[in-house]
Amino acid sequence: MVLETVNENLCVNKLIATKKDIIMVEGDMIVPDSKPDILNTICTSGVVCVYKKDVLTEKVRIDGNINTCIMYLADDTQDKVRGINTSLDFSEVIQVQNAKEGMNSLIQTKLKSIECKVINGRKVGIKATLEVDIKIYTKEEVEIVNHIQNAEGIQLLKEDLRVNSLVGMGENKIYTKDNITIDNIDNLAEILKTDLAIVDKDVKISYNKILAKAEAHVKIMYLTEDNRVNSVDTKIPIVGFIDIPNVTEENICDLDYEIKNMIMKPNASEEHSIYIELEIGVTAICYEEKQINLIQDLYSPCENLEFNKKKITTITNKQVRKEIKQIRENIEIEGMENKNIIDVDVCPVIEKQENSNSRIIYTGNLEINFVLSNQDLQMEVRNAKIPFEYTLDGIEEAENVNSKLEMEVANQDFIVQDGGMVTSNVDLVMNNDMYRSTNMNIMNEIQTNGEREAEDYSLILYVVKKGDTLWKIAKKYGSTIDDIVRTNGIEDENLINIGQKLFIPRYVKTGIHYE
Repeated sequence: MVLETVNENLCVNKLIATKKDIIMVEGDMIVPDSKPDILNTICTSGVVCVYKKDVLTEKVRIDGNINTCIMYLADDTQDKVRGINTSLDFSEVIQVQNAKEGMNSLIQTKLKSIECKVINGRKVGIKATLEVDIKIYTKEEVEIVNHIQNAEGIQLLKEDLRVNSLVGMGENKIYTKDNITIDNIDNLAEILKTDLAIVDKDVKISYNKILAKAEAHVKIMYLTEDNRVNSVDTKIPIVGFIDIPNVTEENICDLDYEIKNMIMKPNASEEHSIYIELEIGVTAICYEEKQINLIQDLYSPCENLEFNKKKITTITNKQVRKEIKQIRENIEIEGMENKNIIDVDVCPVIEKQENSNSRIIYTGNLEINFVLSNQDLQMEVRNAKIPFEYTLDGIEEAENVNSKLEMEVANQDFIVQDGGMVTSNVDLVMNNDMYRSTNMNIMNEIQTNGEREAEDYSLILYVVKKGDTLWKIAKKYGSTIDDIVRTNGIEDENLINIGQKLFIPRYVKTGIHYE
């Protein structure tokens, strides 16, 4: 006979596969006839655009390009600084076990390094390394049994859980454009270097809609027509909506931004400005927190029960914490004396993560690239590293926490002191996304199948072994926790000791217990 149950629905964003990989992108570039020969390169920068991602059977395909700026020393009588721009296309297929067409994905592509080598005065070779972090998900609807109606004598092992149930996923493209104003005295000749990052991310939730807000932080170094090097630093607003049915302001939402396309060029219609146009993809994953009273196990002392049982993994205790990490260091770099800092790139990198007790400790470095000039306006690049440690305190059972840390450079200031010492002041925004994975036993189609075989004892003596609980003992011998507790005078049913002797009474449906 099938038993009548009370059920609740739970939607699990099931993680199917993860993979981290490296993509090598290489290409050659011929210097345009309008540019002088290259004597040597000064620095190379790039912005990664991923315009297409496909999850296929057992693999993922990624298509994109790297918008590259090369600043070089011209091979002419005046040794001028010049710049050339190009785009490196890439298309990569990465094998991902268990991936299937139609599954959802979260794929983050980051430029790890880019370098340029002079082949001859009219040709350069470019080599870039991309880090790819792939996560493949599938949506799974699960029906949870909360209670069994008219379940006389059936013993239930329940657990109160707060789990994060998937509300929905959505994505959209945001288009933004702007004219970046440069100094009025500057007539733009060439763009020498470009850096772009998505910062100041924020999310607002209303019924059925997600408002995604962020800023594109753009730094451009450029050459003027009178052979001066200058730079401009600005932020461009990014605002867009994502429609997700049934999402409300009480829900938790993860946003992921990705640059899909970028156009940057001198503004033909407005003097002293640079035109920039961005296409940005935004993906939202929203969760609601549910309190469930889950049946983890069940049995009947007097009847045989049959049921289907499976184990699922879901997430719980999802939270986001945002903190500021200040780094104040003096660093000594050879050859910095009598140099002017034209531009500084700061890239925070985590080398190690340690979860222990109530804290998570991150150890990493600030990788810093200085673009310098001397009194003769000759350019060069110097590199430095500043080690740092960041501790996230107050984390319950931190050793079981999954965490993703995203870092943004909020403020940076570098001053060259007398003697070449550099004073560094950097503020990092530490965005911590944390959750726990929990395993749940899901049961359904519960039914009775005749009486349990009668035992030939009324009371037995049992010695507690390692790993025993009263639930396991009661289930094994067809008794109940209440009967064992009462018979043995146990004060705390969750506390029994190895070697402890217990009298186990046989359960009788009438409520009569044999002493």
